[in-house]
Amino acid sequence: MRNDVWPLVHAERAALIDDLERLDTAQWETPSLCEGWTVHDLVAHRVDTAMATRLGFVLDMARARFDFDRQNALGVARARGATPRETLQRLREVATRTTAPPAPRDTRLVEEVVHGEDIRRPLGLTREYPVQAVLRSLRYQARTTASFGGAREVVARVRLAATDADLELGDGPEVSGPALALLLAISGRRVALDELDGPGVDCLAQRRDGR
Repeated sequence: MRNDVWPLVHAERAALIDDLERLDTAQWETPSLCEGWTVHDLVAHRVDTAMATRLGFVLDMARARFDFDRQNALGVARARGATPRETLQRLREVATRTTAPPAPRDTRLVEEVVHGEDIRRPLGLTREYPVQAVLRSLRYQARTTASFGGAREVVARVRLAATDADLELGDGPEVSGPALALLLAISGRRVALDELDGPGVDCLAQRRDGR
C-alpha cells in the first residue's frame, strides 16, 4: 500500500533525532558525506524535505529556475536554524508529517536511510536499521533510473547479493556484502565500497558521491 511507508519513515526520523540530541556544537559542523554540506546543513535538508508538498516543490523549483541543486540550497537556507538546537527542534516538529514532493513515497524512506548514514558515518555513529527499511530502499533504488536518482542502469550490469538478508538483484558480475552497504554504494556513496566483495565492485565504484 502507498501509505505503509510512513511508519518506517517516521521511525527513521525519530532514531536520527535521538542520535542528534547527543552531539556537541562542534560535531554539527562535521562534513557530511554529501559534498559541501555539514551535518547541520544536511539536518536542515531533512527538515525541508519533511515539510515539502507537491505544490510547494513545484513553486520552489520555479524559484530556483528549475535547478535542482539551487532548489536544495534554498531549502537548506530556509530550514536551517540559527543554532543546531533550533534546527533539531524544527526536525522534531516535522518528524511525523506525511507530506511529500511529487515523487513515489518510497523516496522518503530512501532519503531517511541514506541521508541517515550521510550524517552518522562521519560522526562515527552506527544504527541497526530495520531490515525491511533497508531492503525496501534497496529495491526502489535498483528499479529506478539514474535520471530520477536511482541506479537501475548500474544494477543492470551487476548482481547484488546481500550477505545479511535474502536478496539478490541484477544480472552480471557479483557484488556481495551487507544490504546497507549495497544500498549506499548504488546510491553513490563510495565510503561503502570497502564493505563489498566481488568482481562487480568496480562497476559500483563509477557512481559518484551525491545527494
